[in-house]
Amino acid sequence: MRLFGRLRFYNFKFVFNFDRWIKRHFTNAGMVVLGGWVAAAIFSADTRQSMAYQLFALLIALLIIAWLSSWLFRIRLKAQRFLPRFATVGESLTYQVRIYNHTLSWQRNLTLLEDVAQTPPSYQTFMHVREPLHQWRNRFDKYVGYPRWVWLMVLSKGAEIKERSIPALPPAKLPTVPSYLDITMEIMPLRRGYIHFDSLTFACPDPFGLFNALYTLPVPDKLLVLPKRYPVSPLRFAGSRKYQQGGINLAISVGDTQEFAALREYRPGDALHHIHWKSFAKLGEPVVKEFQDEFFVRYTLILDTFTEQSYGQIFEAAVSVAASLASAPRSHETLLNLMFVGAQTYTFTSGRGVTQTDQLLEILACVQACTDKPFETLFPLVLQHAPALSGAMCVFLAWDEAREKLVQDLENQGVPLLVLVLAAQVATPAVHTQIHFLQLDTLAQQLSQL
Repeated sequence: MRLFGRLRFYNFKFVFNFDRWIKRHFTNAGMVVLGGWVAAAIFSADTRQSMAYQLFALLIALLIIAWLSSWLFRIRLKAQRFLPRFATVGESLTYQVRIYNHTLSWQRNLTLLEDVAQTPPSYQTFMHVREPLHQWRNRFDKYVGYPRWVWLMVLSKGAEIKERSIPALPPAKLPTVPSYLDITMEIMPLRRGYIHFDSLTFACPDPFGLFNALYTLPVPDKLLVLPKRYPVSPLRFAGSRKYQQGGINLAISVGDTQEFAALREYRPGDALHHIHWKSFAKLGEPVVKEFQDEFFVRYTLILDTFTEQSYGQIFEAAVSVAASLASAPRSHETLLNLMFVGAQTYTFTSGRGVTQTDQLLEILACVQACTDKPFETLFPLVLQHAPALSGAMCVFLAWDEAREKLVQDLENQGVPLLVLVLAAQVATPAVHTQIHFLQLDTLAQQLSQL
């Protein structure tokens, strides 16, 4: 049974590519003719009782002529995309494609198609992932699994891009001076992360309007799609300013240095990177920089990435919540740490001259679920920074003993908390803190009321 399932899975790619080839090469009229040809082939099995074989011969002749005529399609075009810097999941946007005609004749009846990179899922991913509409599928679709495979391919593609009919392209004034035309394309991002554009395809139908000849131009490009975000009130915690090792200079260049105060003579044990080399060169004796300590507000945003599935609505909702909190209004004097675990533990800081909010959103756009590590992996990273925190926001995928322990440890260190859990509340939490259990269907409303 398992062997049959693997064979079925590896045939999905052939079926998907064949279906894509049919839809790209045959026009709507061509699909009707193709369907009629298949029906005529079925009913013309007995030529004595049916005249369908005549229709079969006529339709196959039309399709062959249309296919052969596509070989005569020859054009010389070039194209360039003008993409925006960012897109956002679920928000359609437009961009421009400039098409250059290098021929001395008009180019008519062209349709522009985008080719976006798609990566087939692995067998393990296919077996463990459930599409959002899985519970409404019939028993046959659940058993075969092809709709789930198509959903994963669409998710890999990352966007729906409408094909665009191109007005007549005027001829080039000279072979070296091509004419051009700007075309507006519309794209609907379906997931966060990078969308990789491979090429542009120009389709031109045959004289019968049945079969498209395709001309493909390699035009690689990419567009970063940010997570969906919801309106959130300005961040406010009861915590005060905290001592920051590294001083205000940490907000400008993350490291262990502090705010510069004065120069003094070298003492044994001083770090070499604190030596002021210009003064050393003038005096001939080592001189080091002396620093002062600083106090300012630092919040942290803890994103829970620990889940069994690589794809999941709850995880994507958690990333959207984290992105909403990261982009919430806050004082320009406030630092915000983003902490999560991926291939390793990560912490990024924004505010006061270091990473800006846009860069945090770029990081969140590419964050992946952690499926091979326990939640406790996050503990050392969080607790190491706890003494310097004026407040912490936790976005959890579930509520269990490990997550409750992290919250309790932060409370014990006097860190004000805002805990958001994307799961149904099954019991009253044992800790005394502000915990909100968020529902996916009312996410925007609940976040606006925090």
